[in-house]
Amino acid sequence: MKPNAVRQCAELALKDLRLELRAREVGLVIAPFGAVALLLIPMAVDASTALLRQLGPGMYWVVVLLFGVLVAVRDTAVEAPEQHAVLRLLGVEPAVLQMGRALANFVLVLLFELLLLPVSIALYDPDLTGWPWLLLALPLTAGGLALLGTIANSLARGLTGRSTIGPLMVVPIAVPLLLAAVQSTRAAGLGRAPWPWLLLIAVVDVAALLLLVLTAHHQEETA
Repeated sequence: MKPNAVRQCAELALKDLRLELRAREVGLVIAPFGAVALLLIPMAVDASTALLRQLGPGMYWVVVLLFGVLVAVRDTAVEAPEQHAVLRLLGVEPAVLQMGRALANFVLVLLFELLLLPVSIALYDPDLTGWPWLLLALPLTAGGLALLGTIANSLARGLTGRSTIGPLMVVPIAVPLLLAAVQSTRAAGLGRAPWPWLLLIAVVDVAALLLLVLTAHHQEETA
């Protein structure tokens, strides 16, 4: 992107983050429900400690996927028609608008992952062998969810059931992210380098990024 476009993208992301800071939709609603989901799973299955240690990483990534989608399609991620019209009058390109939203979504999804991580460790006591690989798995997965959520948000903009339709569009196509994140964590725990699975997440991220940029103008025209 051009320097001006990069600056616009950063300003749009900061605007979305300030809105979220005031609304606290992620911190007060979505993150606590994600933590409760992690808490209820052991109670529901009544599994042994050894089994919970094995299930922990998978349960963590499932909750990240399901609730991370809600983070990406939250109400504060959508401008009012008046705000959107002002941005277009200011000459902000549709692709820059989308990238600004995706950047804000990435920050919030990554924050959500980090908030849930200590809860998951405390509840499941997983084997933390190979944990440094999470430094790659967490942002890569957050990036994929943020990009897919941004696309879904744009497609569902103006629809009555946007908050329901958006997650339903994202979850099926985000399954490769879930599988790759789980397998990368498992491979790292076994002492193997999880590069193939991390590469799969990166491929999904790049594909989602290209889809977002290439369809931005079309989504703007049909909105």
